[in-house]
Amino acid sequence: MLKLRTPIEVRYQETDQMGVVYHANYLVWFEIGRTKYIEELGFSYAEMEKHNVVSPVLDAQLTYKKPVRYGDEAYVETWLESYDGIRTVYGYHILDAEGEIAVSGSTKHTVVKKDSFRPISLRKSFPEWHHAYLRQIEGE
Repeated sequence: MLKLRTPIEVRYQETDQMGVVYHANYLVWFEIGRTKYIEELGFSYAEMEKHNVVSPVLDAQLTYKKPVRYGDEAYVETWLESYDGIRTVYGYHILDAEGEIAVSGSTKHTVVKKDSFRPISLRKSFPEWHHAYLRQIEGE
């Protein structure tokens, strides 16, 4: 199973008055990791959207273990946690320079028609993605 590590630039505007990264910014970092993960598998959200299909977040879970501050080295590690043909769950770790986990979490997604938001099967609409995700889940 692919676990992709993407460097994150901790920008000053992402911090709060305590000097730590504001909690909602970790969701942005998750999206950066997810997008890079998908690209590493050879796909892109932009290509999906050309077919009038989007992949909204159904659920997001975050656990904060230690703060990340402006100027720190940070990485988002992304992997495919589960996939059933309709729903996809991505797992994430925000890591510091020593590889220690600062934040862990997951996001659950589905694919829908952009105009109606009706769920569609990734298996039927994007069979290459479906097979690539199955390979990740099965550990190939």
